[in-house]
Amino acid sequence: MQDLEQAIRERAYQLWIEAGHQEGHAESHWLAAQREFLGASLGELGRVTVSEMSTVGPKPKAKVSRKKQRAA
Repeated sequence: MQDLEQAIRERAYQLWIEAGHQEGHAESHWLAAQREFLGASLGELGRVTVSEMSTVGPKPKAKVSRKKQRAA
């Protein structure tokens, strides 16, 4: 967790430098850096979930209700 905080801190510093060393925007730089890391993390999570689902196999067929069975 400390590694993540340090990475966010370093990215926020880079954003501050890129913005021309503007004072008074530390929170917006921090939140922007945090969004970048969280977005990347969620993207990784999504790729893992999708790849795991593809190995499960085909989706099971929906059950046909008794009412539809009688009509057929």
